[in-house]
Amino acid sequence: FMAKQTCLKRMTENGEDIGLHQHYKTPDKGDSVTDSRPLKTSLVDVKPSKEHNDVPALTARNTEGEISPYQPRPPSLPRQSSKSGSVVEPVRNRRLRNSQESLSDPTETGSSTDSLKGDQTLPGLGGFAVNSTAPIRHQDSSVRSYSAVTTGSPVFRERGSSLSEYERRPHSQQSDPTDQRVRSAKVRLSPVHPMGPLPALEKSFVSATLRAANRIDRDCLDYATLAKENLGERLHRNLSDSRLLENMGSDSASVNSMRSNYSVLSPIRPQDVRNRYFLEGSVLGSGALLGAEELDRYFPDRRVGIYIITWNMQGERGLPANLDDLLLPTDSEFAQDFYIIGVQEGCPDRREWETRLQETLGPYYVMLYAASHGVLYLTVFVRRDLIWFCSEVEHATVTTRIISQIKTKGAVGIAFTFFGTSFLFITSHFTSGDAKVYERILDYNKIVEALALPKGLPDTNPYRSTPSDVTTRFDQVFWFGDFNFRLNKDRTGVETLMNIAGDGNMGPLLEHDQLCREMKDGSIFKGFLEAPIHFLPTYKFDIGCDIYDTTSKQRTPSYTDRILFRNRQTDDIKVVKYTSCSSIKTSDHRPVIGVFQVKLRPGRDNIPLGAGQFDRGLYLEGIRRRITRELKRREAMKSQSSSTICTIS
Repeated sequence: FMAKQTCLKRMTENGEDIGLHQHYKTPDKGDSVTDSRPLKTSLVDVKPSKEHNDVPALTARNTEGEISPYQPRPPSLPRQSSKSGSVVEPVRNRRLRNSQESLSDPTETGSSTDSLKGDQTLPGLGGFAVNSTAPIRHQDSSVRSYSAVTTGSPVFRERGSSLSEYERRPHSQQSDPTDQRVRSAKVRLSPVHPMGPLPALEKSFVSATLRAANRIDRDCLDYATLAKENLGERLHRNLSDSRLLENMGSDSASVNSMRSNYSVLSPIRPQDVRNRYFLEGSVLGSGALLGAEELDRYFPDRRVGIYIITWNMQGERGLPANLDDLLLPTDSEFAQDFYIIGVQEGCPDRREWETRLQETLGPYYVMLYAASHGVLYLTVFVRRDLIWFCSEVEHATVTTRIISQIKTKGAVGIAFTFFGTSFLFITSHFTSGDAKVYERILDYNKIVEALALPKGLPDTNPYRSTPSDVTTRFDQVFWFGDFNFRLNKDRTGVETLMNIAGDGNMGPLLEHDQLCREMKDGSIFKGFLEAPIHFLPTYKFDIGCDIYDTTSKQRTPSYTDRILFRNRQTDDIKVVKYTSCSSIKTSDHRPVIGVFQVKLRPGRDNIPLGAGQFDRGLYLEGIRRRITRELKRREAMKSQSSSTICTIS
């Protein structure tokens, strides 16, 4: 210990200052001064290292102001090697323990908490340990971190045995060590900035992927194009699940997180499966299959699309080669939820007719029910994912002939409940003849009194029902068919008015219509409405052409085929389209098409459900025919592409 004191005293007498100012040599000794500027940091405290526990604590200055020989000197800068062969002073290198520390910048060295616990001291000259003298921002209270640049001088740093980029620079390019500020031991990364502009959030994300009820298929490219053109509008009432999307963020990540792992169906929690019940209760009851919650999931606007066709086929055996224009016209924006087809004087093979309908509609639809009365056919198709909300289907028939065995005139009705709304569809064929208006009124009165519906289905509003009128027992009623009402005007006058009404204004013609006159008088179809007519009369044409009757009878063109509707609540039925199909020319009648949007209401679970019943055999046959037709088409295209035609000039 005395030897060390003597060494320190001798160094002080030689002019080496070990005070708060850093000098490598004093100017009066003739040596070059490396740096005589005062340090910007000061020593806070000095503690002995573990290797020299016997050294007492040293003070910076004694009470008389003189420099104490016991004051330790901070580590000095390594002297640059010169041509004279001076040796660089040995400096104990500090090995950094944290792989996250920067080795290129002397001011950004730092360590984690764990590494600081094991490396808090910096060995200095004489074996004394010097703690950090710089205030550290956001410093942990339990661990006092320090900067590797305690004295402002760059020291050798290495990872392994290599020098840092800073020490490899020439001395002239190194920055002033005293100007280096002590920084935090923790690495502060620069904020991450996006490389490009973020994608804009659309007004509504792809809610169609959460829908199973009326989802547009990816092979229908025209639907996708239409969706891009009308982003600001709701394209269809069934394209979004508003109940499911209420608590979701407007980004695709939220949508994907709520999907099932295997499909795009709405996710179902196990707790919901446990609590699901089927009970008679309030229409607002939670968990009811036909209640408001389930209705809003499939129909946010609570409107269902219904496509109705009435056609007098004239008993022809041959069916049209293609029924696409009849069921799936190109001017329709979307396919509808229900397809109701009523036929008068139908073809002899009723099963063939139903199979052709299934083949045209394809695998998206199933035949919910079919009924007939002689040559009167009534068929109901529904989207296959909506059959679970349909009740059992009931039907009834009425004949208006005196001899009941002759079933060419009369009516057939089909009734069912969808959610909480009851439907009745009637197709009928009234007495023919220009002057037999009274007989047709009698046919109507007999049908409304004798049609025995509903049978087992509950009446959704018994207070507004009338026992003598079947049409008052249902919420929504559609009555269509060949009513045989004519125009009370000679053929020449009718043709003149038809030529004038080329712009679609059929008002002058309808002034002579027998049905319009009787409805205004209230003698028939009480409470029923009809959409405005903007098409030419549908009766009577020559087969295969657009020319009206050229036979000896010269029948007057008339609106015999009609579609009427009635509802219990005002404005429950909205007309979308009412027209005729002029491309079907296999009969003397043109089919009439009506497209409607019908208001739905939630129901109670006291309705006997159909449990998804449909005609499975017809469904499979329709799919088989579609496959066969597609294979034949591809084979024909292949043969055409492989054939060549040679011409000799």
